[in-house]
Amino acid sequence: MNVIETKIKDLLIFEPRVFRDDRGWFMESFNQQIFEKALADRGLEIPNFVQDNHSFSKKGVLRGLHYQLNPHAQGKLVRVVQGRAWDVAVDIRKDSETFGQWVGVELSSENYKQFWIPAGFAHGFIALEDNTQFLYKTTDYYSKECERSIFWDDSTLAIDWPLKDIEEVIVSNKDQIASHWEV
Repeated sequence: MNVIETKIKDLLIFEPRVFRDDRGWFMESFNQQIFEKALADRGLEIPNFVQDNHSFSKKGVLRGLHYQLNPHAQGKLVRVVQGRAWDVAVDIRKDSETFGQWVGVELSSENYKQFWIPAGFAHGFIALEDNTQFLYKTTDYYSKECERSIFWDDSTLAIDWPLKDIEEVIVSNKDQIASHWEV
């Protein structure tokens, strides 16, 4: 598994090895030992996954920017198993050197990339194709009381969403009334 560092040291991209032949392909999508070693080698906290989530979206659906407060803050290991999405993590840790910065990465069923987003980051994505299926492994359970969101198009964050080929951005009612970024 190839581990790619991003401009924010806590955010990592994992690229599994894909073995192809005339029958199709095979990959190891998750290996606890490799995941733990990648984090430990970088001095990062090793999480325990407790829940898997799966979403299905049509092109233009934007989900986020979501996070949960302590004591139910969630880390997420995310990937796309069908379609394409552009995934974003925003550092919301007030004591962090990269507070308010974001990283975006395209995840697809063709590039097999996975994005590790630890607790302390807001997360969102936009489906770049119809029938995009997105998987999340989370480190804590969903808690409605701890759930928060930041408006996806907040001008202070200035996230460069790839909207060129998107006819309409579709967001939930909840995400339309999300809070704006506060420094």
